Amino acid sequence: MDNRANLITSYQQLFWYFDKSKLHNISDAVLVEFILNYGDMEAVKRLFEVLGKEAVAKEFSKTIQNHRSNYFPQVKNFFNLYFQKYVPQYPFS
Repeated sequence: MDNRANLITSYQQLFWYFDKSKLHNISDAVLVEFILNYGDMEAVKRLFEVLGKEAVAKEFSKTIQNHRSNYFPQVKNFFNLYFQKYVPQYPFS
């Protein structure tokens, strides 16, 4: 069974500028953003397994509603379309 701590440890290179001793204290919003932006498909699948697709969609939706989101345009577009189709209850734009 995968969990949040294992996911962060497995992909800690994505969080290169975080203090390693505080890495497991990152928010779900940061975890989702970094894995969607920088992770590979396996990382995204594991993120969905650990947090759940709905929780990831909710964090993504909250972040993109803020006009200061750090998602790459291609990533934002792809997951916007993906979540509109598979988790349509959250507002995306």
